[in-house]
Amino acid sequence: MLTIIANASVLDKQGKLAKKHILLEDGTIKSLVDAQVDLSTIQQEASEIVDAEGKLVTPGFIDMHVHLREPGFEHKETIESGSRSAAKGGFTTIACMPNTRPITDNPDVIKLILEKASQAGIVKVLPYAAITMNELGRELTDFAALKEAGAIGFTDDGVGVQNAQMMKDAMKIAAELHMPVIAHCEDNSLVVGACVAEGEFAKKHGLKGIPNESEAIHVGRDILLAEATGVHYHVCHVSTEQSVRLIRQAKAIGIHVTAEVCPHHLVLSEEDIPGLDANWKMNPPLRSKRDVEACIEGLLDGTLDMIVTDHAPHSADEKAKGMELAPFGIVGFETAFPLLYTKFVETGLWDLSFLVQRMTADPAKVFGLNSGQLEAGRPADLTMIDLETEKSVDPEQFLSKGRNTPFTGWKLKGWPVKTWVDGRLVWSE
Repeated sequence: MLTIIANASVLDKQGKLAKKHILLEDGTIKSLVDAQVDLSTIQQEASEIVDAEGKLVTPGFIDMHVHLREPGFEHKETIESGSRSAAKGGFTTIACMPNTRPITDNPDVIKLILEKASQAGIVKVLPYAAITMNELGRELTDFAALKEAGAIGFTDDGVGVQNAQMMKDAMKIAAELHMPVIAHCEDNSLVVGACVAEGEFAKKHGLKGIPNESEAIHVGRDILLAEATGVHYHVCHVSTEQSVRLIRQAKAIGIHVTAEVCPHHLVLSEEDIPGLDANWKMNPPLRSKRDVEACIEGLLDGTLDMIVTDHAPHSADEKAKGMELAPFGIVGFETAFPLLYTKFVETGLWDLSFLVQRMTADPAKVFGLNSGQLEAGRPADLTMIDLETEKSVDPEQFLSKGRNTPFTGWKLKGWPVKTWVDGRLVWSE
């Protein structure tokens, strides 16, 4: 079966826009043909022709940090609803965190997640496994068995591994298995009872603040442990200037460290929080403008390797409990690209090719995936984007079960309109 996506605007190797016909066959990209070529010579063979005139087509977005909530929290999200939301946001591959119930700390849960994702048949779902049993930081999981079951890396995301010896042991085993350790960096002794960043907003509202050093202490500790063990160490949702600085120094001396940043830590600071609405509560929290600038600079110079959403759906009832009692987290799949396109590309601060690369080729490279490139022989994972139409963010239109976003009403451009996974159209506006 041959599908032709005709007259698509694509980014060439130099990051310039070129018009191409994209031919998809048997789940892969067969070829990219110059749009000057007469389609009549090939269209007889095609089972479908999609006209992409005026639209950008990119490799499908890759999100290496998401929460799908299943098993255990299906009222917040399911693997199916999360996959649909991801596809609507232009994502074709997503990696889900293990803080489910039960925790993804044994092969049976890994197999369940893969089975549910296969049944949904929407996007590619890659499960992480927990570093410690029940994410309690007391006993390591069976890394070899979890790898065998299909885990792509190890993380206790949601909590930091507090014990340095435990983390070092985990890194040693992961290194032997050629697997990455992905770390949520947070020193619990500094954050008990805190709900927002330590700063002006916390002072104004009489709230206990989360200090920058709670993140950076773990980043620094783990960089030293990664140096000692040789593991691939990946830092989750970087949010502080100190963390960026430490990662930059580690890379400069050849330690195998990579890192990610979320859209909300690039476009919002604590100064933007309008009040005690828990849709503005996430972990790491929104920090100072200085931290935002450091994260942007880190992304631009390659200190931070990729953009992830940390998609974290919660129910409206849970978020209604207010800033102190509500759970941390916001949804991210359906707003990620439009947010960053509008904020950084439309304003001329970033090249379009840079944004696309940080959401496709770069995460694929870091985690050894075969996707993320628009070239013959690669999986036909593609996203079609309308760069012109401006729409307001309306949580009621989300395909995620979660409506928890601080971006309600924001007018954005750059909305995905079609998504293909292995050549199958899995979402269309």
